[in-house]
Amino acid sequence: MTTRKPPIGSLRRDAQRNRAALLDAARAVFAEEGLDAALEGIARRAGLAIGTLYRHFPTRMDLVGAVMAEKKRAWIKAAEAAVVMEPAWDGLTFFLERVCELQAGDLGFNDIASMRFPYAAGIEAARKRAYDLGRRIVERAQAEGSLRPDIAAEDVAFIVWAHSRVSEATYAVDPQAWRRYLALTLDGLRATAANPLPVPPLRPRQVLRAQLRLGRRRLR
Repeated sequence: MTTRKPPIGSLRRDAQRNRAALLDAARAVFAEEGLDAALEGIARRAGLAIGTLYRHFPTRMDLVGAVMAEKKRAWIKAAEAAVVMEPAWDGLTFFLERVCELQAGDLGFNDIASMRFPYAAGIEAARKRAYDLGRRIVERAQAEGSLRPDIAAEDVAFIVWAHSRVSEATYAVDPQAWRRYLALTLDGLRATAANPLPVPPLRPRQVLRAQLRLGRRRLR
C-alpha cells in the first residue's frame, strides 16, 4: 500500500500561509515587546512550531528584515520627500513627524531607529540612506536660516531616540501624546530660539558606538 503525497501546489500554499502567519505574529509581537522578543512566543502566536519559524527565517534578523520591510520603505520615502520640500524647515518637521508616526506604538521600529545591526545588510542600507538624506535635510534648513546653526545630523538621531521612549511610555495612555513633545523639541531647534549649547554634538563614530552598545544590550 502506498501513501499518497499532497500535491506540490498544496504544499506551497501551506508554506505561504505559514509564512504569512509568522509575519503577522512577528509584526504584532515585535511592536509590543521590541526586537528582543522571544521567537518561541512568535511561533506560538502564529499557531506553529518553532522549527517552522526557523525553516522560513533561519535567523532573528531574517525575520526582522522581513517584518520591517514596509516601514523601512516608508522611512526612506519620508526622507526623500522631505529633502526637496520648500521651505526647508517644512521638510525637517515633516521628516521628524513621519519618523515619530512610524515609531508610535511599535517598539520594534523604535529599536530599528535607535540601534545598529552590523550583520543586517538590509537594515543598515536603509539606515545609511536615511542618515545621508537626514544630513541634507539639516543642511538645507540651516542654509535658509530656519534651523539653528549648531545642530549636527547626529543630533537628529538623539531626537528620534528620545521620542522612542516618549512613545513607549505614553502610547497606551494617549497615542497622540508624542506630538506635543515633538512640537516642544522643534521649537528648540528654531534658529530664532537658539541659545549656546553647553557641549558639542557627538561625533559620528561616537554615535555608532552608542547604537552598537544599545543593540548588544537589547539583543544578547
